[in-house]
Amino acid sequence: MNVKRLWAAIGAALVVGLAMMLARPVFAAGEGPTLPPAQLGEDGMHLEPWFHQSFLDLREDLKDAQAAGKRLVIVWEQRGCPYCKRMHEVNLRIPRINETMQRDFMVIQMNLWGDREVTDFDGQVLQEKKLAEKWAVMFTPTLQFFPETVEEIAGKSGKDAEVVRIPGYFKPFHFYFLLRYAKTNGYKDEPNFQRWLGGMGEKLDAAGVKYDLYADELPANLPDGL
Repeated sequence: MNVKRLWAAIGAALVVGLAMMLARPVFAAGEGPTLPPAQLGEDGMHLEPWFHQSFLDLREDLKDAQAAGKRLVIVWEQRGCPYCKRMHEVNLRIPRINETMQRDFMVIQMNLWGDREVTDFDGQVLQEKKLAEKWAVMFTPTLQFFPETVEEIAGKSGKDAEVVRIPGYFKPFHFYFLLRYAKTNGYKDEPNFQRWLGGMGEKLDAAGVKYDLYADELPANLPDGL
């Protein structure tokens, strides 16, 4: 390779490298993704080792979650979903979000177009894709959070029983605080999540915590208990 071609190759490599750097999320002083990446399963969906391996009788899953002191969550995904990929590669790679999900929730992954048979809370047995229609799940990812006890559901379908829904991809700040909203029963005192989040913002302001609602990270020094 002559000198001109060598410098041309080096220049091209630098351009590609710079483009890759600019395409990546930029993390400041907050807590950004640091955990190893999730793996893809045979169905083309991302896998988390802590996802609950369910027999897909949601009544039994709710009992198991209650016994473990956790809230039952169903996350709907599909092959090739760019926002599902984003959720796994950004949100769920942030240690605090990952730890919160594992500690406070029992998470079952569903395929929006899947054929597995699922028993709804009301006893009806449907394929995943038909259950998604019944529950009006139209986007991926969608996360549905359910009551703490079997008694609170009382034979309702999942659509009628859910207490909180995340319809689509949310940035880490909103995603994390929606987890807290569900776990702490914030919806019981304040059904409007945005008003509840405003109260959290006031607490962060009082604690001197700087935050960016649209960052690919959580605020630095986020106080315990929030």
